[in-house]
Amino acid sequence: MRATFYAVAALAAISAAPAFAQSDNSGENTDSLTIGIGAATTPRFEGSNDNHIIPAAQARGSYSGISFTTQGTGLYVDAIPRHEKTGGKFVFGPVIHVTLDRTRLKSIHDLQIENLGKLDTGVELGAQVGYSINGVITSDYDNLSITVAGYQDVAGAHHSYVITPQISYGTPLSKSIYVGVSAAAHYVGDRYARTYFGVTPAQSAASGLPGFTPGSGFKDVTFGGLAALSLSGDLRHGFALFAGGSYGVFLGEFRRSPITRSNHQFTGAIGVGYTF
Repeated sequence: MRATFYAVAALAAISAAPAFAQSDNSGENTDSLTIGIGAATTPRFEGSNDNHIIPAAQARGSYSGISFTTQGTGLYVDAIPRHEKTGGKFVFGPVIHVTLDRTRLKSIHDLQIENLGKLDTGVELGAQVGYSINGVITSDYDNLSITVAGYQDVAGAHHSYVITPQISYGTPLSKSIYVGVSAAAHYVGDRYARTYFGVTPAQSAASGLPGFTPGSGFKDVTFGGLAALSLSGDLRHGFALFAGGSYGVFLGEFRRSPITRSNHQFTGAIGVGYTF
């Protein structure tokens, strides 16, 4: 069941319901909850050249103007309410993230990587900060967000941190169709780099891979897109179909790691969601 919560960037489509889904016609905030389930194709581990298909789930919602969204294995909360239909607001709130990379050896299907050994589950806590604007280009309900999230491992899996700047834009094309695009990068600490992309002398002897000791730096950049189609004719209520995908490319030392079988990482997902 842990595979259900694998970090699937593409399924952010299910949690990326449009801004107007949380606004009535007067522009006042209303409580809402969107839950989505679907199927995703994602790399078997960070750097894998082989994808597999897994179930996945996402959710987002708003209560009294405070919103939350899940992205892969992360929960992001914006604790600053939006009081106006259009215009800008600051974004700030806690982040909880789980890293499951190479925690299940039987799903890796790469003997050398399996021989590196099983990794512990990472549990990271942190916060996000940024700025969000409604009514940018197409209508009162399109949204541009620029955020930076940072979180630190508290479970002892990698004893390090991840910093993620992200920019995203989404717009409804009608009451029943929504599209969005995003770009993000991941800056990781040296212990994260060594845990997930390094090869110690003992691991080298066990796997046959050359030793490798990477340092901190930007690990990758990722670009994504998504679309949603309401089955009820109104994305604010009822069922909707979602589809999304992302493309990521490794940078610097992470490209050169012997664990990186492919510098290009693809994810894709389709699903159905329901908005209450």
